[in-house]
Amino acid sequence: MSDWFLQQGYGVRFEWGPEGAERLAPDVACLVVVDVLSFTTSVNVAVAAGTRVFPYRWRDETALGFAQDRDAELAVGRRAVTPRTPWSLSPAALRRAPFTPRLVLPSPNGSAISAAAGDSTVVAGCLRNATAVGRWLAGQGYATKQRPVGVIASGERWPDGSLRPALEDLLGAGAVISALHALGAGPLSPEATVAQGSFDGRPKAADTVAGCSSGLELVQGGFADDVAIAADVDSSTVVPVLEDGAFTAAGP
Repeated sequence: MSDWFLQQGYGVRFEWGPEGAERLAPDVACLVVVDVLSFTTSVNVAVAAGTRVFPYRWRDETALGFAQDRDAELAVGRRAVTPRTPWSLSPAALRRAPFTPRLVLPSPNGSAISAAAGDSTVVAGCLRNATAVGRWLAGQGYATKQRPVGVIASGERWPDGSLRPALEDLLGAGAVISALHALGAGPLSPEATVAQGSFDGRPKAADTVAGCSSGLELVQGGFADDVAIAADVDSSTVVPVLEDGAFTAAGP
């Protein structure tokens, strides 16, 4: 990739996945991670309840040691929830689970993007808090040529490990970019403009999320509540920001 990729004069950029985050990170002041049907919606729900959320890149045996080192509970996969391990990447399960002050959320997509940020500020964005994220970023002086923002749609993975662009993450990223654009932030890169249009052109984003392939997979798997929570546009004013290794609610 040429240096041109890292030196465009835009206030708001858009890319996909950890690889896109790694490319943008050196040239932006803030990365907004968007993983609508999993990581960032779960972060939003947990942080809204007062939990500090530690992202962790791997969902393997090392995650338990990472959680123990931070005196935190460890979230499990949606289908691995038990009375003894009630915390998971299911937003609905997190709402039902007992309160915990510290939680580790393993996620190969959202957490990997967070880890790629380097010295940039990291914000967890989703459909639930898109407008709040836009307002906070603008209020902090981000999303200008001098302090550009990179909005990263996490996407999913095909069985061979390659990136599968996910419609719900495109919509979530577009919602954040739309909020920034409405506040006069920018200029938007062509990629960000197209992402914005994907959201602005769909007034019923919740129906789109429920009907897309990822949404249908969750609904058919018994997790319709997760889809409903994730697609509840602008229902939250909480802006999770990564500080000292954990997501907590941003101040004014």
